[in-house]
Amino acid sequence: MPGDADKGPGFRQDLIWRLEAAAFAGFIGLMRLIGLEAASNLGGWLLRTLGPRVGTHKVVLRNLRIAFPDMDPAERDRLALDQWEQTGRTFAETAVMDRLTPASGRIDIVGAERLEAIRASGRPVVFVAGHMANIETMAAVLVASGVPVQVTYRAANNPYVDAQIIAARARYGIKLFAPKGGDGARELLAGMGRGESVALMNDQKFSEGPEVTFFGQPVNAAPGPSRLALRFGTVIQPMSVVRLPGVRFRVTAHEPIALTATGDRQADIRRGVQAITRFIEDRVRENPVDWFWVHKRWPDRVYRELDPV
Repeated sequence: MPGDADKGPGFRQDLIWRLEAAAFAGFIGLMRLIGLEAASNLGGWLLRTLGPRVGTHKVVLRNLRIAFPDMDPAERDRLALDQWEQTGRTFAETAVMDRLTPASGRIDIVGAERLEAIRASGRPVVFVAGHMANIETMAAVLVASGVPVQVTYRAANNPYVDAQIIAARARYGIKLFAPKGGDGARELLAGMGRGESVALMNDQKFSEGPEVTFFGQPVNAAPGPSRLALRFGTVIQPMSVVRLPGVRFRVTAHEPIALTATGDRQADIRRGVQAITRFIEDRVRENPVDWFWVHKRWPDRVYRELDPV
């Protein structure tokens, strides 16, 4: 816990965390007060206005140049602006996710029969997705489907904010979290051994992962989903989210990815990682405005090779 005499942060850091948490709680309270649509609109307007003024906007533009080198520069600029609005909407909607579930009528589900088959089988699968649109809606769909699933997440650096995030997710039924690291890996393995599926994001930079191709450029991607699928003899179940007009979403359970154990484990894992990365690339190409463009996805050498503008 924060403030532990031996391992906790100092007084100054703890105070900063508490102030940040108070501001975050105020933001959540405001979003819940004004309601889903107003919160989404406000969040979108704020980041569309402020996003292009921060240094991260350069990362967005460089990412778009790597992914879409032949796109007209003016179109890339419009896309960079539009993606800020999407990100702002998603951030604000997180505060009211209990009002944005399948029961709300705002989520169209494609491939629901696949989720029903997974639930009925009692066997675990490995759900994978990228950070597209409001990815929390995917978790809400999995909860509503009745599939027992552990949803992984990256804990916020501020433990008080992290506790609020967990509470916000608990309001719409997400209760099984497995933190990353050694303890998290053991939780995932134990859960799958009990027949629980796992859900993992697989589109973030992972320096120690196998090198595969993403938009024609090398990237390293996390091998965890492929390792788990091979270990438990199950499939990788890709999921995607698309934002629709009017604070609505389409969540799709796509054709499963089946991995074959050939005896060359590393090669088998790499094929799985490439298949997942190709799936995410296809989804980004279909709806580029929905992707989370603000993180540095490619290795530094790819950015260095960009022509100066």
